[in-house]
Formats: sequence, structure tokens, C-alpha cells
Amino acid sequence: MHTPSHSLPYKINQLNKIGIALSAEKDFSSLLEQIVLGAKEITQADGGTIYLLNSDKKLDMAVVQTDSLNLHLGGNTDRPITFKAINLYNEDGSENLNMVVTRTVLEEKSINIVDAYAEDGYDFSGTYEFDKSTGYHSQSFLAVPLKNHENDVIGVLQLINALDTDSKTIIPFSQEEQELVESLASQAAVAISNKKLIDGLNELFNSLVQLIATAIDEKSPYTSSHCKRLPIITMSLAEAAHATDKGELKSFLMNSADRYELEVAAWLHDCGKLTTPEYVMDKSTKLEKIFDRIELVDMRLEVMKREAEIKKLTSLADGENKEKTLKEFEDKINLLNEIGHFLSRHNVGGEFMHEDDINQVKKWASLEWTDKDGSIQPLLTHDETINLCIEKGTLTAEERSIINNHIVASIKMMDTLPFPKHLKNVPEYAGGHHERVDGKGYPKGLVKEEMSVQARIMAIADVFEALTARDRPYKEPMKLSQAVAILKKMSETGHIDPALFEVFIEHSVHVKYGEEYLLPEQNDL
Repeated sequence: MHTPSHSLPYKINQLNKIGIALSAEKDFSSLLEQIVLGAKEITQADGGTIYLLNSDKKLDMAVVQTDSLNLHLGGNTDRPITFKAINLYNEDGSENLNMVVTRTVLEEKSINIVDAYAEDGYDFSGTYEFDKSTGYHSQSFLAVPLKNHENDVIGVLQLINALDTDSKTIIPFSQEEQELVESLASQAAVAISNKKLIDGLNELFNSLVQLIATAIDEKSPYTSSHCKRLPIITMSLAEAAHATDKGELKSFLMNSADRYELEVAAWLHDCGKLTTPEYVMDKSTKLEKIFDRIELVDMRLEVMKREAEIKKLTSLADGENKEKTLKEFEDKINLLNEIGHFLSRHNVGGEFMHEDDINQVKKWASLEWTDKDGSIQPLLTHDETINLCIEKGTLTAEERSIINNHIVASIKMMDTLPFPKHLKNVPEYAGGHHERVDGKGYPKGLVKEEMSVQARIMAIADVFEALTARDRPYKEPMKLSQAVAILKKMSETGHIDPALFEVFIEHSVHVKYGEEYLLPEQNDL
């Protein structure tokens, strides 16, 4: 048997349905619209408005709907609300009890008005002016406070002009309808508070994630924006993979939750660097520790030059062959200058060091000088020799191991976090950015089939950012053409995913990034 839409059982059933819908709604604007629509449906009201209390103790209109005027503002519409916020308090600090919605908040109780044009004690001048300009007739009002789980008023749900189901004439809101709307308002307020709480927690989480990334970038001046730039490249390549309609990546699709999960992983990918010692992260030259020890080497060379000059003067004073003595001195000074220039050049670590150069360092390391105590010392200590013989970059094998350990630390740190279901893949995505598709990466030595597409995306993004970064002390900013050539070689030798590299190039991920984030001289494509 059909239940009439004006019957109490029907309205209670609608109230239950609305309550269920409110608890499931994730979009805040849609949530507010559903509250207004639900209240209007239960009461057959022509109009409805939600006011939300802001931090300045004013009521902002969030949704405005009047069906007979085809007026729909705020919420999910593209029509903004231009009405001013309503003050709860007058300029003298007294309570503004002249308006229905403000009194509803201040007295924390519902207000049911049969006819605004016959009601005393309220200022309806704004309503009268609205009616005059639109031809509308505002008559019956029902304003209900929205109280959250802590019994605080967070806003007002106001309905205008209850309509008779059959005649469509304006009638008062019944006590029965008021109680139903109050029940709805209670559910609505909790739903609004929960949504705000969730949004607040998400905002806090996002801020903490970016705070960690900023702390890592600030820790070292030589990777000062890496953690900020990598998410940009990661998401750009992910969108390109999502858009591709051919090859093995045509089935790769992302929704908004997938995108958020990947972006969080990109922000957290280097969180383990918080445990990496600064002297390793900031090692801008091969001999750098607390300071660049090339200065000590230069000092020793100067001492050796002084010793050569003393020897020259002594030989001349002893009457030895002048021409021979001066020639030996000149040759010695030239050699020491050559050594100084050579060691300074290879201390930078910006180029590959060949075996002949390494042997030359080892040969010169044993040259002797006399310290202030009169002891004979080698030009280079054992540790300095090892560091100057680094073939590529500025890090020794031990220091490289310390740097590489940051990914292990990152995984351990993320494994301790209770990621919710929608972020459960963050550790895998972030922890795989140093893996290689041929299984020669670290820390787990995964092959392509064992890695998610997202982890493979991050691996390419990490390499590309490092290649094109302009804040590394050991190299000049790399041009896009050179970076792409290196990535191409890496895709051919099992380092990065060839399919993703193809998408990277076809969708001009590198060019778009370069136009916005690289120096003009780097953009040569």
C-alpha cells in the first residue's frame, strides 16, 4: 500500500534515508546541499538556507535554495553567494536578537514563525526588501540550530514557506515537522562536524608530510628543493601514464584517491634522510668534512715550496752551481703548482676519474713535507688519498652506503606509521624509488614485475630531478637534451622502465617541467 508523502511514516522513512545519505557523503558542498534538500522534502518547504558560524562570530550563508524563484546559490553550484555575513553581536557588544537566525544561535533553540508580516519582535526589513525586489512572499519560517556532538551551535538550518501538499498554498510549519527537522539538524550537525574534523585531520597530515619534506630539503643546501620538485615530476608522469591508450600502460588508471596516495608517497620518499649525517649529505667536494681539506693540502704544498726555496738559498750560499740550483728550484715549484692544480680539480668530483689520474694521486701522495714539529709527513694522509681517488662524485663507498641507507630508514619509518586503508601503498611506492627494473637496485633488488607502476614512476622522477637539479655543488645544471639521453640509456640498460620512459617523452613531461622549473639555458629541447 502506497504511503502518502504527507504522512508521518513517510516522513520518518525519508528522515532515515537522508540520515544514511549524510553519513556516507564525503564532499562537503554536496553534504550541505543534501541537508537543505532533505529538510525541504520532509516539510514540503519552498526554500531553505544553511548558515555556518565562522570564527568571527558571524553567520555565513553556505547554501541558498528557493524553488519557486529558481534560486540556487552556493553548494555545488557555480553561483556564489553574495549576501553579507550576519553579525551575532551588535557594535556595542550586545546580542543581536532582532533576527531569526541570530536568535536561534544565541538562544540555542528553534524558532517557528507562522507569518513574518504579522510577527512582532524581529527585524524582517531585509526579508521585506527581498520580497519587494523579487515579487516573492516570505511567510512561514522555521529556524533550527545545528548542534554538534559537543552541543555547540555551529550554524542554522532555516526553512521558508511550508507548502500544502495538495493546494501548494503557504502554511505554517507544524510541530511534527519541527521535531523532524530538529532530528535532521542533529544528524546534519554531526555530519558537518565529522566532515570538518576529517578535513582538518587531512590538512594537518598533509602539512606534516610537507613539513618533513621541507625539513629534509632545509637540512642540506645542496638538495634544497628535491623533495618539493619530485612530487611535481611524479604526478606529471603519472597523469601521462593514466592518459596513454596504448602499450602495456593502457590499463593504468587512477582515481582521485589513487592520485592522493601517490602524491603522499612522493612527498615522503626521502624521509629517511632525516637520519643521514649532514657531513655526508653536504659533502660538496671529495675532501670535505667539517671544512674542505684541500686547504690543508694547499698549505702543505706552500710549506714544500718554502722548503725548496730554503734549499735553493742554502745551495747558493754554499757555492753550488747557480744555474743548476735555480733550474732545480724552478722545476720543483712548477711541479708543486701542477700538483696543487691537479688535486684541486679532481677534488670537485664533477667528472669521471680515470685510472691514470688515480695512479697519479697515489704517486704524489707519498711526497714528503716537514710539519711544525720537524716530523716528516706524506703530502696526503691515507684517508685523503682514498677520498681523492673517488672515481665519480664526492662520496667514498662507505659514505655512499650511508646515503643509500636512507631508503632503508625511510621504509622503516613509514612501516611504523598506521597508514589508513586509502594510503596503505605509500611505503611500497616511496620505498621503491631506488629499485631497478633489472633487479640491480636497492634495498630489495626487485625486478620490474615485483614493482608497482607507481614505484617505477617515482624511480624515473627521482633520477630526472637529480640530473636536472641546479643546486648540486659538484656539477653544472644539466641541459634537458643531456638528461634525456642519459634516461634513454638507462631505459635500454635495465635501470628504468622503458614503457614509462616512452610515455615520459611522448607526453613531453620533461619539456613541461623544464619550462616552469629549470633555467632558460637548460631548456634546449
